[in-house]
Parts: sequence; C-alpha cells; structure tokens
Amino acid sequence: MNKKYLAFLRGINVGNIRIKMTDLQRAFEQMGFTGVRTYLQTGNVVFKTEQDAPEIKAILEKGLTETFHYEAFVQIYPFEVLAPIIDQYPFERTENHHAYVIFVETEHAQQELLALANGLEPASDEQIVAGPGVVYWQVARGESTNTPFAKITGKAKYKSSTTVRNVNTLEKML
Repeated sequence: MNKKYLAFLRGINVGNIRIKMTDLQRAFEQMGFTGVRTYLQTGNVVFKTEQDAPEIKAILEKGLTETFHYEAFVQIYPFEVLAPIIDQYPFERTENHHAYVIFVETEHAQQELLALANGLEPASDEQIVAGPGVVYWQVARGESTNTPFAKITGKAKYKSSTTVRNVNTLEKML
C-alpha cells in the first residue's frame, strides 16, 4: 500500500542551484514515485510510495544528484507528522516575525543546535525551542540570515541534517 511522504530538499533555488518544479516533479515520477506535488520553489514535495524513509532518501539523493548535477540533501517524513508539527508551533505569529520550523534529521543534531542556541546572546525578538524532531524558531523579518543562530544553522556542517521551512509554506502543503 502506498504511503504519503514529505520530501524537503535543502538548498535549491538559492545560490547557483536552480531547479524548475516541473522538472523536479518529473524526476520524482521517473524514480517511481506517484501522486507527486511540489510546493513553492524551494524543494517541498509530497508524494506516495511503498518504500520506507531510509530507502526513499537514498533513491532521491542519488537520483537528484545525478539528474540535476548538485549534491542533493533530502529529508523524508511521513506526511502525517506535518499537522502536529504545525499545531505545536509555540510562538505567537505576527506580521513582524518569520515563523520557522527547522527539520532536524537526528536527535544529536537537534541537541547540538539547541545547546549552541543556549550559548548565544539571542537577537532581539528571536526565540528558539525544541519540538518533536524539529527546532521552532521565530525571528524578526529581515533578520533570517543575520542572527548568530541563523549563521550556525547555515554552516556546512548542518547541510545534510537540517532544513528550514516557513510555517506558512508548511500550512500550504497540508
């Protein structure tokens, strides 16, 4: 029986890695996935398959790397985790702040990010807390790449194990 999954691709359509969503959808379909839908231009994909998450990750990272000629990093989640992650967003959402979810592939990486965040002097209005396999982050608009925590999450060390998504985007995926 096919199960519905989420795939979050890290680092596409920023910098030099440009992939059209129609091409991304076609690539997923050519790799055998069904019901493929993309959201926005940042590598958010919903699809169905009988395979399990580790197998999907291996197929996608290899296939996307070969197809689009970049080092693909993909995080895979069962679709049913999305609504609870959104529902548990702990901060008041305002028009002056971005509401982010940082998807973290391993508990070790999550704990490391949280420990580093606790050691920082947070930017004004910046909030960071743990969630179920994620880190919830609220930051003032215009500061998403400038805060000390943003600089940590952007380090190459976390490329393969984290990806950041705006809660608004996640809601559209539901």
